[in-house]
Amino acid sequence: MTSPLSKLGLGSGQFGLDQPTTARGRPREAEARDILAIAARSGLQVFEASRHSESAELALGRVMPRPHPFRVTITTVRPDRGPDYAEAEVRAQLRRLGVESCDTILAPSATDLLSPAGPKLWDRLRALKDAGLCRKIGVSVYASDDPVGLARRFKPDVVQAPASLLDQRMLLDGTLSTLAGMDIEVQLRSIFLNGLLFLPPDRAPNHLKAAASRISRARRLIAEGRSDPLQAALGFALSRPEASTVLVGVASVAEMSAVVAAASSPPPDLDWDEMALDDPVALDPTAWAAA
Repeated sequence: MTSPLSKLGLGSGQFGLDQPTTARGRPREAEARDILAIAARSGLQVFEASRHSESAELALGRVMPRPHPFRVTITTVRPDRGPDYAEAEVRAQLRRLGVESCDTILAPSATDLLSPAGPKLWDRLRALKDAGLCRKIGVSVYASDDPVGLARRFKPDVVQAPASLLDQRMLLDGTLSTLAGMDIEVQLRSIFLNGLLFLPPDRAPNHLKAAASRISRARRLIAEGRSDPLQAALGFALSRPEASTVLVGVASVAEMSAVVAAASSPPPDLDWDEMALDDPVALDPTAWAAA
């Protein structure tokens, strides 16, 4: 039987490599190195090297295990400066990370692909794939982007989409199963929905007050099922047959160890459908960005 950890992927967005130390005073590079070592030992397959500053990407290159055991994903710049600039940045990012090629290059968003410069960027990504700089190309989407229509037009190898215990929209409407049925690799991101499931109701941002009772109910159901929010969130995402990869972000060794332990446990027996939010404000990424 395949280990659930082989379906788990790690993102570097929370590594904080632009800061010299953690809140505990530990060097950020040392923390990142140990996080990656735990991920490698645990059998995680995918590592998303989120876009960082040049200095942070160089630091990430220094702490990557060698030979690195991951399928590395990177994201291009926006297409408005042209495909030549985008290609130059892709090659520069790979050099800073210390890898000759990567598994996947993602276009930043559906909005970028649908912009006037988007098709030229996509054509260049196809050329980079044909040249062997990556194995796959893809795009990051939101529920409002018509992911299936986008996939039919551009035919990506990978689609990265938000889905979680609380945000089940693209699962319930069949979007992700349709994408998987088109032989597209579906990667789930935002499985903790900005940590919403971990927040006590009295600490929820103002724009989430209307959803507070539903969130409290989900937490109660998880507790009654003798589980905890971390195990429930991971169990839900990892059990989804539509998903080939479930991406998580961690900021510390302790968080990485907790994720590995929770993902290694059998998924809790919970009524997932009862936990889905239907509040459009709570599920709106622009509302989170403005909060």
